[in-house]
Parts: sequence; C-alpha cells; structure tokens
Amino acid sequence: MQLFTKQASRWAERECAPEESSAFVAAVSDSGVHVTTAHDSYLINLASPNPLLRSRSLESFVRELGRCESLRLDFLVSHPGNFMDDRAAGIARNAESISEGLARVPGRTTLLLETTAGCGTAIGSTFEELASLIDAVDVSVRARVGVCVDTAHIFAAGYDLVSDFDGVWARFSDTIGWPRLHMLHLNDSKVPHGSRRDRHELIGEGAIGAEAFRRIMTHQRLAPLAKVIETPKLDDAEVTDRRMLSLLRSFAA
Repeated sequence: MQLFTKQASRWAERECAPEESSAFVAAVSDSGVHVTTAHDSYLINLASPNPLLRSRSLESFVRELGRCESLRLDFLVSHPGNFMDDRAAGIARNAESISEGLARVPGRTTLLLETTAGCGTAIGSTFEELASLIDAVDVSVRARVGVCVDTAHIFAAGYDLVSDFDGVWARFSDTIGWPRLHMLHLNDSKVPHGSRRDRHELIGEGAIGAEAFRRIMTHQRLAPLAKVIETPKLDDAEVTDRRMLSLLRSFAA
C-alpha cells in the first residue's frame, strides 16, 4: 500500500497523533497488507542549489521521515530531485541532505529513490546515476537507502523493457544490485521508448504493452517484490484500479 502522509503539493506539514498512529498500525495489521510505503511531497528538492529551497526541502523530508516512523511504514519513496545547475554538484547536495535526514530520524523506514524519466535536470534517470547517489550517502545510514523502479520512467529514460527485458534487469543487477531493489511502480507508458517524458498509461494499453508486465509478474527476482500501480483512473478510480490489479494477478497466475 502506498499513501501520502500529508498533502503532496503543499509545504504545510502535519503531525501524526499517537492515537492516530496506533489506530493505523492496528488497521494495517488486520488488513492483510504486507508492505506499506509513503510517497514524499512533490515539492521537495534535496538537490537544489538554492539554499532556501534546499533547507525547506530538508526540513520537509525530515518531517516526512518522522511521520513514516510514527506510522511504522516500511518505505518512503522519494524523487531524487533536480540539480538545476551542475549534475555532479546536485548529486552531492542530494546525498548530503539524505545523509542528514536519515541521521536525524533513525528507525525502521527505508528510503527508496525512484527512477526518473530523465526530463530536464531531474536526477536518477540512469542506474549508474542512482548508484553514484547511493554511494555518496554517508556509510552510517547507507543501509537504509534502496531503489524503487518505475516501469514507465525507465522505459521513457531509454531502458527497453519490450525488446531487451533481460538486458535491462541484468544492467540493474550489475550497476545497483538486486539487494537495493525493494519496490516497483507498475505503469505502462503513453509515450515512446526513450522519449524522456513521464506519462503513465493503463497496464497493457501503452507503449510497453502487456508482455513485459507478464514477465515481471513471473520473474524470479521481480515477482516477490512489493508493487504499486499509479495508472490513470478514468471515470471510476476504484473500478479502474481493480481492473488493473486483476490483470496483473492473472499474469502471475
């Protein structure tokens, strides 16, 4: 289950009251949900060269980690940010901010850096770049950093899940390593391979197509991982999501 612990498009923060957290933990325990994750605010940019924005982003990131700990969430998915000026400097700023944030909020929640489509100055569109970012995180907290692969994002970034499925995952294994991969965002793509644009489509109805998702759902390494859909909702979100989940489960069967 993926959720937002606050409004994702506003800086306003909130606290999780003890009774709220206890009720949430108890409800999750009774639900059969095995993995819980939050997605942090879309406004956070830990790679920003602007001191004010970076400071504000770091404080929001720390508050987000605090809420994750209060709710006993397994993971926090985060976009690596935009470097704006120089890529190497942006990666260094991001790693420094991640290191500080995780040190300030010790606990069980693992940070998952999400792969990006590569638009503009976004960090994280290549496995090599994510590996460099993780390697730059302080060793004292590096074990709490992993990766969330979004299928639509890596396809748009140039990883061909249609024609080179095995090659893509071999490259991930060689560059980042399987132990760092904790979650998949399963989304088809409205845009072509290598377009470097982030446009999600319904499973099996986009440029990736059904077969790649069938292989994911039966792959020895990928099948056991936690998966989340962020596909379009059409006229009825629940009906559409249930259709997507049913399709994915049919692939697994």
